[in-house]
Amino acid sequence: MLFRIVIFCSLCVIFLSGSSSPRHLETTNPPNILWISVEDMSPHLGCYGDSTVPTPNIDRLAREGVRYTQAFCTAGVCAPSRNAIITGMYQTSTGGHNMRTMFNTFPEKTGLPKEYSIVPPPDVKAFPEYLRAAGYYCTNNDKTDYQFEPPSTVWDESGKKAHWRNRKPGQPFFAVFNSVITHESQVWARAGNPLRVSPARVKLPPYYPDTETVRTDVARFYSNVSEMDDEVGQVLKQLEEDGLLDKTIVVFWSDHGDGLPFYKREIYKRGLHVPLIVRFPDKRQAGTTDNQLISMIDLAPTVLSLANIPTPRQMQGQAFLGKHTAKQPRQYVFAARDRLDSEYDRVRTVLDGKLQYVRNYRPELPLYMDIEFRLQQPMMREMLKLRDEGKLNAAQMFWFKPNKPKEELYDLEKDPYELNNLAGQAAYRADLERLRKQLEQWERDTKDLGGVPEKELVKRMWNGGSQPPATQTPTVLLKNRSVTVSCPTQGASIGYKTRWHDPSWRVYQKPFSVQPGDSLYIVAHRIGYQPSVVVKKRL
Repeated sequence: MLFRIVIFCSLCVIFLSGSSSPRHLETTNPPNILWISVEDMSPHLGCYGDSTVPTPNIDRLAREGVRYTQAFCTAGVCAPSRNAIITGMYQTSTGGHNMRTMFNTFPEKTGLPKEYSIVPPPDVKAFPEYLRAAGYYCTNNDKTDYQFEPPSTVWDESGKKAHWRNRKPGQPFFAVFNSVITHESQVWARAGNPLRVSPARVKLPPYYPDTETVRTDVARFYSNVSEMDDEVGQVLKQLEEDGLLDKTIVVFWSDHGDGLPFYKREIYKRGLHVPLIVRFPDKRQAGTTDNQLISMIDLAPTVLSLANIPTPRQMQGQAFLGKHTAKQPRQYVFAARDRLDSEYDRVRTVLDGKLQYVRNYRPELPLYMDIEFRLQQPMMREMLKLRDEGKLNAAQMFWFKPNKPKEELYDLEKDPYELNNLAGQAAYRADLERLRKQLEQWERDTKDLGGVPEKELVKRMWNGGSQPPATQTPTVLLKNRSVTVSCPTQGASIGYKTRWHDPSWRVYQKPFSVQPGDSLYIVAHRIGYQPSVVVKKRL
């Protein structure tokens, strides 16, 4: 056992570099880590004070774990947000800020390829690759939506059958289970399901008209939250059946705010604020709340830290748990909005927990974006009809103004619905200037690519060509039964197998030994490039 621990720690040191003072959680053995991710959901849960529908399974996680009250994603829509989460970097730094690149359903409107993987800087990796290199079994069930095709080195399994149960006995695991039940589309897709809350009971924000259609859609959304909670309970039951609940760190989170109009795709607080709960195997800090600011780019370095892996240098997120917890908590969180489907905009924002500053780079454009996909939602169609009939009040018309101010500032405590722009008020001038300065510094420090036209950005990523470049063929050197592999393409990940039918590619880190008669298969893949040809050798 001691030998295995030493090997595990040595692999971490070999694969990564960096250091940080140990805090919070130290483990003798690498812990199992389970992510339960959900889609399109603000903190509408009993443990966050919203009792509209019962959520007993998630509330249990909160009772037995730590509930984070100030967690924010970096975009109000899934693909840019998930790009940031999987890389630990802002999507505006990796080129993943436009929604969406892998499934562009409007090529004729945007003039872009029907699909393309972004090409981030060469040192960018999908973080599960670091865990796999350290001996973890990594599974994803099953959404990706990273804005790029993940290299084969990222997951042991990714699909609807992916499960920690497929790992080797005793192998630590990192497993992701993603629920789609709360996704925006499920408001209309599940319209025939029984409601779990009466439409008369739901609370409407002031920017919604109080109609039967609106109340029904909101009640449907809450009912979906309740159904999702059932699914969370099923995953936890499997952990208990396997005797792993008290041997696994469980993390529950959402990719962005509610899948309802004027929530999803917006970067006001309601579109960015998400639930985040962490339950430890020994129930340490059970039932507590943590009010520090968390950006969802912090999830990747935190998972690595919990596995005793230092934060890779290129990551812009910082660990908030584990041995490599950042020395200083965040003072600010940042987010961005760019192309949404066929519609373009450029908005940036910073929050300090009490105030939110918004910078509109295209103030001549309306705040409302005519997103075709969203028009499938009955309440969206009704809101537009009432707008055109002049039947919306001032708060309900806030979304439909013909243009935007260059700057916005909101007091989140006094004005939780963010309807009163304070940017022009003398009493808030110092805060406005402070937050403006922070945002501008963040854009410089992170090399924000939002100002680059997307067509030009693709051209840069493809080195001026008309299609993505190919990862170069890896070079394989065999000496005294030791195999050394390299790839001329900067930033390429290298995977290898000794049997073609092995279920996954191993992550190459350093020379490894083989036996006479073994077969060898090598592939290299830089994110955004085409994978290399597979090198095959009989030893």
